[in-house]
Amino acid sequence: MTKRPPPIVLIAVIVIGLAAAGLLAGELYARHRAESMLAAATECAVQDEASVSFGATPLLLQLATGHYRNISIHTAGNRIGDARGMKADLRIDDVRLDGGADAMGTVGALDAMITWSADGMRQSIQEAISPLRGLVTGVQTNPDDGTVKLQGNLGSVTTRPRVADGRVALPVVDVTGLGLLVPSERVQSALDGFTTDLTEDFPLDIHADSVQITDDGVTAHYSARDASIPQGNQGNQGDAGLAGTTMSC
Repeated sequence: MTKRPPPIVLIAVIVIGLAAAGLLAGELYARHRAESMLAAATECAVQDEASVSFGATPLLLQLATGHYRNISIHTAGNRIGDARGMKADLRIDDVRLDGGADAMGTVGALDAMITWSADGMRQSIQEAISPLRGLVTGVQTNPDDGTVKLQGNLGSVTTRPRVADGRVALPVVDVTGLGLLVPSERVQSALDGFTTDLTEDFPLDIHADSVQITDDGVTAHYSARDASIPQGNQGNQGDAGLAGTTMSC
């Protein structure tokens, strides 16, 4: 005859099972809630669709301690603000929401890879850079000499992207044809204004580290280390403390 376990053992097993199920349900809900809130805030900032995922550490534990690890954010690549065809892939680690009156906390490490397609550059120039609007019909990238050529029916403007003062600059190295219609100084000023507008609102002292020309666009790496999170709209930290650090539309 099979010996049945004592009732106390059965009760313990049932209680443990229910607790585990409750924790799993709570974890799944917390992740869905936090990821949705952070994705919505990102979409508001970049004006494009975004997805967010948290690392393997249980999010309930991260919420309880205010210490977040291995957060990934990816945008769809349609645009970032006025920059068409731009995509962001971010990795954020060691976020601590334990600040005081001056700051909400700190971000230990942030790395962002920003890619801008050649066709997206063309669209952006046609829409946002007034001196070249209507004059640029295509953009050609050349990885061999690290240049980007803005082509038009009446001539071209060649730039060589580089990192300067923590941002990606587009210095003009050659103007052909178009110089008769638009002086190179005005072209340079317009490009400087456009790149400055893209990065002037970057939070957390994010700065450019490198820029690379590819066959079909431009790729830049941005980063921040041990940066303070400024006080702002904290939102509902009972749902997700980290999502509360982001702005709302």
